[in-house]
Amino acid sequence: MNHNTPLSRTPHTPHSPRTLRHLSHVQRRVLTTAQLRAHGVTTADTNKQCRPGGPWQQLLPGVFLLHPGPPTSEERLHAVLLYAARSPVPVPAAAIPAQPGAEEPHAPQPYADALITGLAALTLHGFSSAPPLLSLDKIDVLVPRLRRLRSHGCARIVRTPSLPAPAFVTGVPVAPVPRALADAVAELADAGAVRRLLTEAVRNGHCEPAAVVRELTAARLLSRPHVVDAVDSLLAEGRAIAEDRLYRMVREHGLPDPAWNVDLRLPGGPHLGGLDAYWPEQAVAVELDTRVPRQDEDALWSEYARKREVLERLGITVVHITPKKLRDTMEQQATVVRTALMASNDRDPAAYVVVLPR
Repeated sequence: MNHNTPLSRTPHTPHSPRTLRHLSHVQRRVLTTAQLRAHGVTTADTNKQCRPGGPWQQLLPGVFLLHPGPPTSEERLHAVLLYAARSPVPVPAAAIPAQPGAEEPHAPQPYADALITGLAALTLHGFSSAPPLLSLDKIDVLVPRLRRLRSHGCARIVRTPSLPAPAFVTGVPVAPVPRALADAVAELADAGAVRRLLTEAVRNGHCEPAAVVRELTAARLLSRPHVVDAVDSLLAEGRAIAEDRLYRMVREHGLPDPAWNVDLRLPGGPHLGGLDAYWPEQAVAVELDTRVPRQDEDALWSEYARKREVLERLGITVVHITPKKLRDTMEQQATVVRTALMASNDRDPAAYVVVLPR
């Protein structure tokens, strides 16, 4: 059957059958029963095409590959999405702007209520520590919790109370990195593989540690020892990256050099706390807020607030900066610190404190 010409007429074919020309090349190769019917192909015709030795094959319930031989990784992805999606409807090509150099229009397709997640999503996001798509026996697909759908074949159904906003990679709707990580980790018992995925997520700038820990906590994965160990490595990696960004902010935005990583004490008195950067002459401090959403978050925030209150009572201005703000709005954070330094001339002198290396 020529996929680029009108399909043959049957007694159930509409009077003006649609062609497959308006679909992208992948959509022409992977179609559902409903989509085939919309193009004039009856269930009986589909069954004939899928007989042993025939030109078509059924990949998943209600999803067909319109050529013999093994599916490509892209075809498997689209087949899983078509299986899991709620009434997927192709977008007409006329409604999609073509990309430069593309033979056919290309854009995200509306797979309603379904996102690729887990290891397949991480591979699409560009993780070098995730396996190639063709090596995956299962492709995880995220759907709303109340959908009546079962895992089948290469499609593994993952449920969620509410779908996150998708990212689109080569037209494929993909779960955000933190959610994809949590779904991948849920299926992994290899401590090394878990550690490599979490470390790469932060080291390569895919997301912040707090977002990963939030998803792992929601998935109740922090009871697994190998996951806890990997999270500790993740937090250490995230802390080192945030400190490096802080050094860059001071250097690239022309701020005066501070004393780095110091402890403050009152003369002959108690320890006041550690700081990431401190300008003694201006009595301005910067503290990286690297808290993560774990069980002790409230206690840790109370400690942050207590330290800030004590220091500000002594006349020391404390600027809290999150790693995410350093990554996304470094210039703005530099302006905040510069403003605090300049305002020191208008404040009463701060109490004398002892500055010690941390």
